[in-house]
Amino acid sequence: MDKQFDPDDVRFFSGRSNPQLAEDIARTLNVPLSSTHFSRFSNDNLFVQLGDSVRGRKVYIVQSLTPPVSDHLLELLMMLDIAKSAAAREVHAIIPYFSYARSDKKDAPRISITARLVADLLQTAGATHVMTMTLHSPQVHGFFGVPTDPLTARMEFEAYLKAKGLDAKRDLVVAPDMGQAKSAVRFARSLGLSIASADKERVSDTEVRIGGMIGRQIRGFAHAIVYDDEIATAGSVTELSEVLVENGIQRITMVCTHGLFLGPAIERLKAIPQITEIITTNTVALPPEKVLPTMTILPVGHLFADAIRLNYLRRSIGELFTFAEE
Repeated sequence: MDKQFDPDDVRFFSGRSNPQLAEDIARTLNVPLSSTHFSRFSNDNLFVQLGDSVRGRKVYIVQSLTPPVSDHLLELLMMLDIAKSAAAREVHAIIPYFSYARSDKKDAPRISITARLVADLLQTAGATHVMTMTLHSPQVHGFFGVPTDPLTARMEFEAYLKAKGLDAKRDLVVAPDMGQAKSAVRFARSLGLSIASADKERVSDTEVRIGGMIGRQIRGFAHAIVYDDEIATAGSVTELSEVLVENGIQRITMVCTHGLFLGPAIERLKAIPQITEIITTNTVALPPEKVLPTMTILPVGHLFADAIRLNYLRRSIGELFTFAEE
């Protein structure tokens, strides 16, 4: 650990969404994870109390916006407000999974651009800096009024897949929609593989149609690596998988940063035998019943720890950014 990093100058706290990841980050930085007390009053109001003094220190609060999202968001806002009002020198919101990044545009009348609203709430609550991983779309970065660092797990996926061995004549990367195509191109380039992209039409929150897969893009390949930012109900990736199998793909590897696996996701994935591996990270804490034998969960606590340390020491963290070129 860099001698300039002063453990007594910082305080780390965790909300209840992903305490294990918070522990991993704190352990990597060799600092303790301070306690936080949560309870509810008889009228269901939430009560939160930080367990250590934060006066004059840099405070880091780790909380993913996973279900129940509203509860976890309110916990985060309250913890930020507590740190600000208790005279913390800086307040860093570490949000490994920022779920509201999907609400990034006004595509229907009388709706909220909720990603921007939540970004404003974080700043109002007291965040002086936000750190997250793999936002759903690049424009969400611009919604934040405080410095915001969107990290990437891409290098972890690359190292894992390269170690397994790849063949440019057999394997290719597939983007499930045009929105993920640019990121998938960077990923494919780093692996030395070809890239194909599907045309996805979203019918509802849980249903999509895949219409634009060009057969010649995947002709001759046996193994498709589907690269996405998150898997929620798995509607997109399973619909895509069926198209891939129909066009001759024999084996499919799913790669996503945020593996939520909500609702019918697990059953949908299990129903396609050609999906032989699902690679994700621990930005989302999964209960044991959702962890399939085919899943590989890569830890990312060290990436957040590296970024936090470099930020603390006022050094560049550009190579850890989601949108940085390799």
